Amino acid sequence: MKFSLKVVTTPMCEEIVKLAGISNYVVNKTPDSVGADIAVVLSETKLSTKSIKIKLNTFSQIKESIEMLSEKFETSPLDYEIKEIVGSKKNRKIKVKVYSNFLKEIVKDMGFSVADKDYNFVVYPDYMKDNVVNEDVETVEIPSHKNVPLSAIERAEMRYNILEKRLCMKP
Repeated sequence: MKFSLKVVTTPMCEEIVKLAGISNYVVNKTPDSVGADIAVVLSETKLSTKSIKIKLNTFSQIKESIEMLSEKFETSPLDYEIKEIVGSKKNRKIKVKVYSNFLKEIVKDMGFSVADKDYNFVVYPDYMKDNVVNEDVETVEIPSHKNVPLSAIERAEMRYNILEKRLCMKP
C-alpha cells in the first residue's frame, strides 16, 4: 500500500503499528470519528470504517500482527524482541478454569490445560471479579484493558508473569 491512506489506530494498537514500520498514522480512541481510510484495531472492536483487526493477547499473536501489518502496508518491521513461550509438560498437568477468551488464549499458549471441572485454579479478568463465586480452588485475577500498560508487549509480559508466578510456582 505505497499510496497515501489515512491510517488510524487506537492507543492499544499503536505500538504494533509502529513496530510494523508504519510511520504515517493517526492515533484516536474512536477511529470512526476521524475519517480513516483504514483503521488498525483490536479484533473485538466494532467499526463502520474499513479495518484491519489484530489480536495482541499472546506473544505469537503480537508477532503475527506485526508481520501481517508490515506485509499489508509493504513496510519493513522495526527490530523488536518478543519472548518465546514454551509450555512445559508439567504445565499440562495443571487444569485451569478460565473466565474469558483472551485469557484462555494465554493459558493455552503457556501449555496449561483448560478445564470446566476438576480444575486446580480459576483465572479471570478483573472486570469479572463478581462472577467468580464459591470456588474451592485458588483464583487468579488478571488486569484487563483499563489496568494495563498501553504497550502490547508490556501488557502480555505482565499477564504471563502473573500467571507464571501463580500457577507454576506451587509446590
